[in-house]
Amino acid sequence: MSSKPRMEDTLREKIITDPDFILEDQDVMHALIAANERAMGGNIVDLRGIAMERLEARLDRLEDTHRSVIAAAYENLAGTNQVHRAILRMLDPLEFEVFLRDLGGEVADILRVDSIKLVLESVQNDDDPVVQRLGDVLSVAEPGYIDHYLTVGRDAPVRQVTLRQVNEGNDTIFGEMAGWIRSEACLKLDFGEGRLPGMLIMGSEDPHQFTPQQGTDLLSFFAGVFERAMRRWLA
Repeated sequence: MSSKPRMEDTLREKIITDPDFILEDQDVMHALIAANERAMGGNIVDLRGIAMERLEARLDRLEDTHRSVIAAAYENLAGTNQVHRAILRMLDPLEFEVFLRDLGGEVADILRVDSIKLVLESVQNDDDPVVQRLGDVLSVAEPGYIDHYLTVGRDAPVRQVTLRQVNEGNDTIFGEMAGWIRSEACLKLDFGEGRLPGMLIMGSEDPHQFTPQQGTDLLSFFAGVFERAMRRWLA
């Protein structure tokens, strides 16, 4: 009489009638393959088993890539919706002061940034009553200040969008919040021929919210819309 234990008839019948439920169970298949290798002995190389292991490794990598692509797609879609909602809110006001106050309020909240500041180059000083009233979101700087700020004084090309991490924000721009700022997005603005440039700065306490490795397409689009809105106000 054989000493090997006999499989239960119910389980045996289940495997014979529906073998797919074993083939689809990865843990069971690994156990069967390991048992087969032990039965063959250590002197036999199972090329089929090696090939299966390699295919499984490739499948795992493909699944990881698939999950990463889906996550990136959802993130991009969420970012696009966020920018679109911010633009719609930015275009609502019918008065210039409301337009700027919303920029540092509801628009900043929609974009989930801690601060938004608008810097305008001007040959005049910041004693203008409008500048005084909007000092929490608007500041005036001398001509050439923006390029110097973006390049940190280096001889480097100026991009429309600059993303970077900082030890702390600029006191002149961020005021009391400067010590909390750890990353910023700087959007250089072109207001048309004959006008000095401007700059929109988004500051965040999160050092990873704006980094040089990130894409800038959405922020470039936001900057383009903001430029056009400002041109109408300046006209």
